[in-house]
Amino acid sequence: MSAKQLTTALVAAAVLVAGPALAAPAKHYSFLNGNPDGSYRIDPQHTNVLFTIGHVGITEFTGRFDQISGTYTFDAQDPAKDRVRITIPAGSINTDFALRDQHLRSKEFFDVKKYPDITFVSSKYVPAGKKTGDLYGNLSLHGVTKPVVFQVRELGAGNVSYLPKPWGGYLSGFVATTTIHRSDFGMDAYLPEGLSNSIAIKVEVEGIKQ
Repeated sequence: MSAKQLTTALVAAAVLVAGPALAAPAKHYSFLNGNPDGSYRIDPQHTNVLFTIGHVGITEFTGRFDQISGTYTFDAQDPAKDRVRITIPAGSINTDFALRDQHLRSKEFFDVKKYPDITFVSSKYVPAGKKTGDLYGNLSLHGVTKPVVFQVRELGAGNVSYLPKPWGGYLSGFVATTTIHRSDFGMDAYLPEGLSNSIAIKVEVEGIKQ
């Protein structure tokens, strides 16, 4: 057997052996099922703010904001007591390309020097299921405040004592999504061909019970 034939045989054998392992589905991840009721401070190191926008009619592109702060209160028995308040420095926008990020911070888009913060303040939460609901509130962006509705899904809650401070303790986690039109907030650069008006927003929140 030549060296080339030997190499081919070894590669084929490796594929046959590894194939089932690679194809095996990942084990289901189990979230803690503790009581999420309480008041929480958002953990910025375990919270993500993502946005997805259409690019030149060809594809979609996702970016993020690297800074976030805020609090929320959750009460499953009395949703009228639920409260959310979030602040995001607009200048923390990050698309993994410095030149583009600089452009997005300019007057043509977020104008971060004039409008440094993006804020969301809730007005009410309406349960839609055991672990889902609609969160109503006001989003302030680029100097404009508009009502928005986030679709919220509870993920997990419970005591995580093995994590060191400031991350450990009683934690809860949610995912919230919504779609806005940037023109509603006075951001109409490159409409309609260059960038889509519609922007999908996803917030992955982890909070530390206070």
